[in-house]
Amino acid sequence: MHISNQLLLWDQAAITLVNIRQKELAQGEVLPPFIIPANLFLLSVQGSAQVQTAQAEFACTGFELLHCGEGATLNILPVSDKFIYYIIYYKALLHEANPFQEQYCFSPKAPLLLYNKIQQMYQKWDQPEERLHVKALFYQFVHLTLKELRLQEHETEVRTTSVAVQVITYIREYYAEPITLDSLAEVFNFSAYHLSSLFKEHTGISPIDYLIRYRLDLASELLMTTNASVGEIAASVGYKDVYYFSRIYKKRKGEAPAHHRNRKLQQHKVAESPLNFPTSSISEHSADLYINNDNHYHNTDKGDIHMFKPTRSVAMAAILLCGSLLLSACSNGTNTAAKDSSNGNNNVNQASPAASQESSKTRIVTTPRGDIEVPAEPVKVAADQYMGHLLKLGIVPVGARTFMLDEGWMDKAEIPQETLDKIEDLGEFPMNLEKLTMLEPDLIIGSIEDYVDQYEKIGTTVFLPYWEELSTAGPLDKFRSVATIFGKEQQAEDWIAEYEQKVVEAKSKVSNVIKEGETVSIVQFAEKTVYVLAATGGNYGSSTIYEMLQLPPTESALHMKEGFESISLEVLPEYLGDYIFVYNGDAEITNQAMESDIWKSVPAVKNGKVFLYGDNYHDEFVMEDPYSLEQQLETVVNLLLGTDK
Repeated sequence: MHISNQLLLWDQAAITLVNIRQKELAQGEVLPPFIIPANLFLLSVQGSAQVQTAQAEFACTGFELLHCGEGATLNILPVSDKFIYYIIYYKALLHEANPFQEQYCFSPKAPLLLYNKIQQMYQKWDQPEERLHVKALFYQFVHLTLKELRLQEHETEVRTTSVAVQVITYIREYYAEPITLDSLAEVFNFSAYHLSSLFKEHTGISPIDYLIRYRLDLASELLMTTNASVGEIAASVGYKDVYYFSRIYKKRKGEAPAHHRNRKLQQHKVAESPLNFPTSSISEHSADLYINNDNHYHNTDKGDIHMFKPTRSVAMAAILLCGSLLLSACSNGTNTAAKDSSNGNNNVNQASPAASQESSKTRIVTTPRGDIEVPAEPVKVAADQYMGHLLKLGIVPVGARTFMLDEGWMDKAEIPQETLDKIEDLGEFPMNLEKLTMLEPDLIIGSIEDYVDQYEKIGTTVFLPYWEELSTAGPLDKFRSVATIFGKEQQAEDWIAEYEQKVVEAKSKVSNVIKEGETVSIVQFAEKTVYVLAATGGNYGSSTIYEMLQLPPTESALHMKEGFESISLEVLPEYLGDYIFVYNGDAEITNQAMESDIWKSVPAVKNGKVFLYGDNYHDEFVMEDPYSLEQQLETVVNLLLGTDK
């Protein structure tokens, strides 16, 4: 780079500032690569990140200044907890072709001078009357930059592309193909463990977790921007089995793909209504638009660069919220209690307004988002998960997510219909904010962190994740966590002790079924793949089979880190034990697989040691609440003893 040429070019060029923004990214945040619509200066001021262009990679730690020309592809991958940086977009016109394509990155020797200029520019950018001043500051910024370049012309360098960025580049190129950790390790000539460690060191997440996030983010965009079916979208992002795609999408995004599309489309219709107030306190904030008409993108002050206009909540929600805040201010501490009995040992309490009394008692609950002060005896509880846990603790929520109102265990648990009728249907994720506001809950339980901020604007909210990545916490620990929110730890321990006694009795009954040295497998068939459930962290009854009844897993099941492993039917025999439990997630696909020659050749199949259980996802094996656990235990014991109905 010839600095004298650069000085001449800057002196002759007509400069137009396009935008100036400060941004913050969290570690592990997936920011899709984007094409730079104008020349760019990027000054990092806090944290670390790998910044990659099509030509090279730059390690930004602390104060680093990066310049890229218009049309370059930029990818930013935070490495530290948070990465804060400023961006200046500008256009430079000369009679000749754009000469401002020089790409460089360096650590300024006087970073605070540059920081001072760019901070002033950012603070004044949104004030039209200050635009001339901003442009003057920009020239000062450029002058300082060129002085820095002259001082350390030979010190500017392009770092060798890290393994993590190479893996990311590979994933973004081949995401639609079958990718496993082993296949990535083979491509990059590392052991799977070493590759995963290197990747996690730079990104904070595993390669497969990054792959999943990237695929699902692409799928979300396709759901909103195309009319393609869920199956077509699943295949386009690398999931040949639409059933598995829907399941993993729901776990990661909080709702099924079809529900996500319908909800977003409905929100879009509402957002376009003239009755919608853009200043709604519970609506999403519109992104700041770039002022230059040449730029076809949007920008937010923090996080990703959105290619689509965000939706906004309806105005009524804001009105109801204001009302609820006034009511809560006038009646702080109100607490009511009443009881409603059900059959058997299912004693359920329902709050009654007539029994309300003033109370200012609170308690502190520790959550992944920090300590939260909650009412000691909450009266109106709303939850998007944990229906069975709440009912077993004697708590009838005033509102719950739709799926919670039709769980497979309910009929067998004999919950009175009049009890269920008291629970308002709040729709899918996130729960309907208007209905939630009208219920005036004094405590909300949210299981998906993305929606907790919305709930907190309506009432005290406890974030209690149901899923952690692709595995789940132990079911008994889940119950304890829910009980702790309400100070009902002893009630939970009483039930756990009773349940564990049932487990002891169940183990005694089946002790002679599985012989010493024999092992057990749990599988589930889906289109073009088979899921083998892990010994820990799985679901669909795996905790009951492996952890409660302690039936011996295979060696492969002991080493699955994400709750399951997806394999082909051809290699399935290598994963199977002497006894096989088959969860009937899709009856047609299950029947087809069990008619295959591969399946029929398995020793356990030949010996008649196969147990088919479940009912197409509407059964007691879908959830892990106390009611479901009781029913799962009974079902598995009956299967092993041959006494199932």
